[in-house]
Amino acid sequence: MDGKKLSLEIEEKLQKDIESKINLTKRPPGLAVIRIGEDPASGVYVRNKERACSRVGIKSFIFHLKGTENQKEVEQLINKLNFDSDIDGMLLQLPIPKKFDEQRLISYINPDKDVDGLNEQNVGKLVKNEAGMRSCTPAGIVNLLRSQNITIEGKRIVVIGRSLLVGKPLALMLLNLNGTVTMTHSKTTNLNKLCKEADILIAAAGKPNLIDSSFVKEGAVIIDVGIHRLTSSDKSKTRLCGDVLLEDVIHKVFAYTPVPGGVGPMTVTMLLVNTIFSWQKQFGLSSTLNDILP
Repeated sequence: MDGKKLSLEIEEKLQKDIESKINLTKRPPGLAVIRIGEDPASGVYVRNKERACSRVGIKSFIFHLKGTENQKEVEQLINKLNFDSDIDGMLLQLPIPKKFDEQRLISYINPDKDVDGLNEQNVGKLVKNEAGMRSCTPAGIVNLLRSQNITIEGKRIVVIGRSLLVGKPLALMLLNLNGTVTMTHSKTTNLNKLCKEADILIAAAGKPNLIDSSFVKEGAVIIDVGIHRLTSSDKSKTRLCGDVLLEDVIHKVFAYTPVPGGVGPMTVTMLLVNTIFSWQKQFGLSSTLNDILP
């Protein structure tokens, strides 16, 4: 399942959506990204988001804080952006320094601008299967499955991982789409046996090469959310891998997502989708994105 190809197809649609509406709105969609501290991976992710915004015509507002600020100052910045009429979407780039209360900051984000879908109001809407901002990685996975005409309804689905970013919202989305979902995690007994019953196996455990062929039934669909950089024994080279030992399972599976180029590009694309959805809503325009939003 080629996430990079699908993300480019969706980006092309998003660019046309913005171009067709900008005469009415008089301004492009706006996305604010708050980065705190100097985490190097965060720097890469923020640049990737900036570039993606630029490709489709979203204006990005980057707020890079040193980390010397206190909780109250960051809350005040979020409140200011909540009332900024040029900003349709906002996210807090994670991780942030431990001195900050992460969930409290996310709670300050206006739910209508919460493009990461992590505010408790949006999580609650997902639980109730009501329309609202959806978490980007899970929404990207649903779109990847749909793009390959892989049926979710009635399928036995096993999700490995229970994070608020991926595991929990993904399980709820698949349940809302009538999948039969089993959530597993590091404390699950007989993980191998449970996984082998899955028609669709989703690995979001955060452990490199955890899933080998002994976890996978013949003809299963494998979604690999993990991304890890491994160093060779002599430390001369590095390579990217996922939670799945792909070379060991590939002969058994019906479809799989590669690492890189599978789930990752779709996460960024769904961030753009959420921002444009919010922009359309702010101007009272009928949404052109309902088929993309799970």
